[in-house]
Amino acid sequence: MTVHRGRHFLQIPGPTNVPDRVLRAIDLPTIDHRGPEFAQLTFEVLEGLRFIFQCSGPVIVYPSSGTGAWEAALVNTLSPGDRVLAFETGHFATLWRTMAEGLGLHVTFVPSDWRHSIDPTAVEQMLRDDAGHTFAAVMAVHNETSTGVTSNVAAIRSAIDRAHHPALLLIDTISSLASIEYRHDEWGVDVTVGGSQKGLMLPPGLGFNALSTKALEASKHARLTKSYWAWAPILTANQQGFYPYTPATNMLNGLREALAMLREEGLDAVFARHGRLAEATRRATGGWGLEIVCREPDAYSNSLTALFLPAGYDADALRALILERFDMSLGKGLGRLGERAFRIGHLGYFNDLMLCGTLCGVELGLTALGIPHGDGLAPALAYLAVTASDAVASASVS
Repeated sequence: MTVHRGRHFLQIPGPTNVPDRVLRAIDLPTIDHRGPEFAQLTFEVLEGLRFIFQCSGPVIVYPSSGTGAWEAALVNTLSPGDRVLAFETGHFATLWRTMAEGLGLHVTFVPSDWRHSIDPTAVEQMLRDDAGHTFAAVMAVHNETSTGVTSNVAAIRSAIDRAHHPALLLIDTISSLASIEYRHDEWGVDVTVGGSQKGLMLPPGLGFNALSTKALEASKHARLTKSYWAWAPILTANQQGFYPYTPATNMLNGLREALAMLREEGLDAVFARHGRLAEATRRATGGWGLEIVCREPDAYSNSLTALFLPAGYDADALRALILERFDMSLGKGLGRLGERAFRIGHLGYFNDLMLCGTLCGVELGLTALGIPHGDGLAPALAYLAVTASDAVASASVS
């Protein structure tokens, strides 16, 4: 086994690097989850989450993965046999469809090549064609973690409104929350699904549902089986600062610290930082001569970049070599992308020098495997250098 020295580079699109401040908060002594100190923690965390989701309504926190939060969104709003409209933007959209079908829902799944965002025109037309309003919900992934494709949620909501359709809008923000601009209330989302392990800079273990008034009303009539995931008992307990189950106390400590860090930086600065580092990554990709999976520049993700290797080269072999020689983890190509693609995560607790090390590691790996490529570092470094003052100004204003 190779013995590595220095810091491991975790550049998968989540879980992401956890700041020392957050680790120290998680390391605090466990407190009584029925006592006043915990109630104060709950109130602080829920208020901070409303700021992150940009919502005025309740946010549910589960000790779960994002997948658990998906299930909670479905079982609290829908009934057996309900029709759901969903869009194939990649691996995770496909998994959400599979879950919905497993719960007894009927999913109309609009296929795609995994390289394009959701077309709002298609959303509008399908809902206009549904004259009987048989679709109970529209499910969409804001930022598809497998492909690096970001869909326009505000445009999807506008499409639903133009069709005058009453369907609920359920959105997955697992790899976009606190990384890419998102506005739950303004964009008319009914349930936003989130997770702790990406833009929120925490380990895996917390799942979120941000709720609209319409979603809460739908939950009164939803008949899918639920117990642990049920919103009502959680919302009742939250009024006093507690939970109807044993919460992940120490993770909530970490969440409070992560929310404080995001407030200190300011959301606009957070989004600008992610956009800037993503653009530098894309410039490196162009320099290497590699192809970005997403074919729409307007839909490029600011959380991650998924890349194809030239035909005949194995992305899994590249990732393995980079891990072995340079102690850096890159994201695997998922689903139909398989060994053709790899993913660079550039989200969460991440800065210029970390990105430079990441891009250098990729270029070293391409060279070591004899994969044809140009100079990706020079255009990326040039872009970072000329935009550095803008980044400082953005952070200062926030």
